[in-house]
Formats: sequence, structure tokens, C-alpha cells
Amino acid sequence: MSDLFNKAAVSQNDYSAKDIEVLEGLEPVRRRPGMYIGGTDEVAFHHLAAEILDNAMDEVVAGFAKTISISLEADGRLTIRDDGRGIPVDKHPKYPDKSALEVIMTTLHSGGKFGSSAYKVSGGLHGVGLSVVNALSSELTVDVVKNKHLYRQTYSRGFPTSALEDLGTTNLPNGSAITFIPDTEIFGDSLHFKPIVLYRMARAKAFLFRGVELKWHCDASLIKEGDTLLPDDTLHFPNGLEDFLAYRIGERPTVTPKAFAGKSTLSDDMGYVEWAITWPDDYDDGFTYSYCNTIHTSQGGAHETGMRAALTKSLRSYAEMIGNKKASDINADDITGTAAIMLSLFMKNPQFQGQTKDRLVSSEAARLVENAMKDMFDHWLSGDTKSANLLLSYILDRAEERKRKKKINEMARASATKRLRLPGKLADCSHKDVEGTELFLVEGDSAGGSAKQARNREKQAILPLRGKILNVASASEDKIFANEEIKDITEALGCGRRDKFDESALRYEKIIIMTDADVDGAHIATLLMTLFYREMPKLIAKGHLYLAMPPLYRLTLGDKSVYAADDEAKERILKTVFKNNPKVEISRFKGLGEMPPHQLKETTMSPESRTLLRVLLPDPSDETGTEYTANIVEQLMGTKPELRFRYIQEHAKFIDDLDI
Repeated sequence: MSDLFNKAAVSQNDYSAKDIEVLEGLEPVRRRPGMYIGGTDEVAFHHLAAEILDNAMDEVVAGFAKTISISLEADGRLTIRDDGRGIPVDKHPKYPDKSALEVIMTTLHSGGKFGSSAYKVSGGLHGVGLSVVNALSSELTVDVVKNKHLYRQTYSRGFPTSALEDLGTTNLPNGSAITFIPDTEIFGDSLHFKPIVLYRMARAKAFLFRGVELKWHCDASLIKEGDTLLPDDTLHFPNGLEDFLAYRIGERPTVTPKAFAGKSTLSDDMGYVEWAITWPDDYDDGFTYSYCNTIHTSQGGAHETGMRAALTKSLRSYAEMIGNKKASDINADDITGTAAIMLSLFMKNPQFQGQTKDRLVSSEAARLVENAMKDMFDHWLSGDTKSANLLLSYILDRAEERKRKKKINEMARASATKRLRLPGKLADCSHKDVEGTELFLVEGDSAGGSAKQARNREKQAILPLRGKILNVASASEDKIFANEEIKDITEALGCGRRDKFDESALRYEKIIIMTDADVDGAHIATLLMTLFYREMPKLIAKGHLYLAMPPLYRLTLGDKSVYAADDEAKERILKTVFKNNPKVEISRFKGLGEMPPHQLKETTMSPESRTLLRVLLPDPSDETGTEYTANIVEQLMGTKPELRFRYIQEHAKFIDDLDI
């Protein structure tokens, strides 16, 4: 044992400059594809196509292209072509031995969207799209037509395999074409482009920009039975988002005869916003599809916030103008909760959350969209008072229903502990309204005791669980409904399960899974997430489920203490905060039950200092993501161990460090 420690000490002392690895070119992309495209699964696989299509759409939005063609061949080769200006092929001033094309294809953060006048509005802003696709493709060919000349260069896994060639004169219009095959070394050999996914991606772009024409081609052998697409098609929608909304609504009845649709230029020449909104009158859920510079922002963001504010203020003003005294009762959820919404923003230099751009975080977007839409909604309401009154009556009914449910929730909370009959288990909070309340699901009575002392008694409730709960993905119906832990959770939440789920009866705003920062804790958290996914999926879809992120270490030197989430964070803090001081005292938390209540509060439970991860599901419109989620739950948690074994075999090559 002493030899082992001596060897470890020597290894630590030998840590020097030779151990520092510098990744050059596109090697970081191949080492960590998840940082650039979100993973190596089917969604990430199709994200490669989205990156190229977004670049082509940027040429359209900038006014330099009118047509995009997408072609998928039987061997999986995908070509996306536009009739824009064509990627520059002249020598780059900073790299005189390379063409601008080669620089763009082989260098991260290179392109014409960092402040030059080449693009006023674009979806690709990080300068990584083309180079990332190049890095993750086993074969890639770039064809560029400029000034009646055709240029071509080929690549493999990020490196050029030929020089840039001038193939002579051509009658083809100016533009760029990217043909590529994703690399099986990265994605495995089981993933292939799905025609229906690519077609829907192209159709959404055609809806978003009414001037563009997208030509679709797919080898007929790739189309599966049931796919609603043709081998060849032309997508062009002259009414833009209005056509998109009409397609999504279909035959559903609506509150107003016509949708509220329009387009408005943003102030300060920042771009424009376009929208189409209606209110279905069939008691089914509504939907919101939002975009920025043709990028689908599936997690919403600032532009949705601005839209909600505009609709709310405008409808309230109209109600006050006609003397309706209930105007103050209306909130944004009453208006948009069941609405069918298409929202598209085009603006300069938008800021997104992450490379996959799921959420718009540009702070000025909310103000710009609100100002642009409010005046238009004011005119729409005053110009069609019959529709305005129908809509106002519908929204006021929703507001009344919301207030009624709130009162029911308050009454339920007043007698919750007695009604639930969970003495010694549920430590409920005292707040009478659901808003702001939290239920912590903790593993074991020991952690439950610490959590009860650390909590805010007014708004935080604690429900201790006995170890690992039942895996509902592999258990029979009888076992699930007879399980006491699942009964306790269901009764504490009050919202029911499966087809009896009722969000309005949910007794807490946030459900927080709080387990130890170790393998067992991760397993328990996974079992709980599986429970909610199978039994209460709408609870996740509505954004109520969270994971607490307790620290694994506490590092102390004198009166200074810093917490570390894992080993990597510990080492980083030792080097940066404590400058590798050997006197630093390192405490490893064996479990939440051994953490003093004041530390548990500071690190994991206090809203001011904690970190929470929200558990999300793919957008219902994202059929690929929804199918992938269902498959991964079945593989990892279902009844067939051979599926788990196969998953481990396929993904073992991505594991760098095992905690065993």
C-alpha cells in the first residue's frame, strides 16, 4: 500500500509542461463533438445538416440568394447548394499560402459574420458551422461557382485531401455546394440521415422566409412507408408564417375568424419581426414555435418574452378602453397558454445559449419585439372589434379558471398534511400559494433530517425516500401501483398520474431531486427521472422538475472555504484559488446526511447560492428528439439487459475516465 502512495506522489510531482496537451486545428471538435453539436446521437447527427442549411439561408436572408437545393443520395451523401455569392476562393490576407475557402473549412471561428459588412443578419454567428461539419465528416467536397468558373476542393476529417482546383468555365449560377458524409468513427455506423427529418427542416426554412424556394430531392429507396414526402418537391410559401400557422392548425376551430399576423421593422434598423398567432377553441393544447434568423429556438428566450409582454399590455389596454373592469386580472399565461404561435425574429448579432442555439438570450430582443408588436396588436384589436371582443371574452374566461384553480390549491394546502397522512415523512411548507414553493426528494432519513434543518420552512418541503425506488420502466403495473414510495410521491404532489395528471392540482412549483454526489446518488436520480418520465411526463414538459447539484468536496484554508462539484473542479480550484498550497484541507462529503445543515443550505438549497439543473423533454414537434428520448429510456432502464449491454459497447469508446 505504501508503494502505491509513493508512486502516486511521484506521479503528482512529475506533473510538468510535457503533460500539457495543445489541440490544434479541428482536433478539439473530433475529441469533444458534444461541445459543438450537442453530442453524437441522432439529433446531433442531423445538426450537421442544419449547420450547412443555416449558412445557405444566411445568403438568402442577406438578399444574395433565392434558391436552395437539398439532395440526399442512396449512399447517405448529402448535398446542400445555394445560388448566393459563393465562398471566397482568393488568397486570405492573413494566410497568404491558403485560400479563404480553406481557412473557413479548417479553422474554428472564421467567417464573414464577426462584424464585417458581408452579413447584416445571420443565424451562423460563431464561425464554427462549416469547419465543424468538415471535422466530423469522413468525406466532404466543396464546389464554388464564381464569375463563371467552377472551383472544387475535397476534405476528410478536417484536412484537405486535394488542392483548390479551377475546373474551368461553367454556365451554373454563382453559389456554393457542400457534399458530405458524416464520419462513422464519430457517430458509429448505425446512424443515417432520415429523409423526413431533413424535409421538415427544409420546409420550416421555406415557411420562415417567404421569398426563398427550396428544391428537395431524395433517393426514392430511402423513403419509408408512412413518410409524407415525395422524392422530388419544391417548397415555396408566399405568405410565410401565415402559411406555416395554417398548416399546423389544420381544421381546428379558432376563437377569431382570422389570425393576428404581421411583420414589423425593429427600431434602430435592427432587423424585423414576423408573427402569426391564433387561439384554438377546441380545449387542446396550443404551441409556440419561435425562431431567430431562421434558427429554431426550441427553449424560447427574449423574443418570446417581448411578444408576451406586447400581447398582455395591448389586450389589457383594450379592455380598459371599452370599460371592462376585469382587465387587471389578465396575465401573459392567460393569453399565450393555449395560443398557437409562430414567431420569427431577424436581428443583428443575436446572442444564443450554447452552440446549438436553443435559446435566445439577447437582452435587447425583448424590448425590440415588444415595441414592434404592441402597436400592431393595438391596431388589430381596434380595427376588428368583433374579433377583439371574442378574444377578450375567451381570455377573461381563462383568467377566471386560473383564479378558481388557485383557490382550490390554497384550500388543499391548508389541510395538506392531514389529508396526505404522511407523519414523519413529508415535512410540508407553510406557504399557502403554489408559486415559489419547492419539494425536495431526498435519499434516506439522514439526509432528510439535515434538509429539514436547512430548509426555508415557509416555501421548502422535504420528502425523504427509502434508498433506491422502484424502476418503473421494468416493473409490472401491479408493482408500480402497490409501491409505497411511489404512492408517497404521488400523494405529496397531489396532481395524479398518467391520464389523471392535472397540473392545476400540483402542490409545488418546483420538484427538486436532491441526491448524494456519487454513483448511487446518480442512480437514484435516474430512477426518479424515469418515474416522472413514465408516470407524469407533463410535469417535466411544463418545466417543474429539477436536479440539485450538491458539492462533493469542501476546500478550506484558514477562514476561506470553497466547494467543488467533482474531482475536476477540485483540482482546478486547488490550482487557481489556492495556488497549489499544500496546507489546504480537503473534506469529501460522503453523503448529504453528513453535511452540516448550514453547509447544505449554502451549497444546495438556498436559491441565492445553489445550482439547479432543469430536466427538459424535446419539443413535441421534434419527432426525432422525442423518439430518441423514448428509445434511450427503454435501452437504459427497460426490461432487456441486452439493450443496455449493446449501449455500453457502442459508447465505451467515448469514456475517458472511469470512477470504479
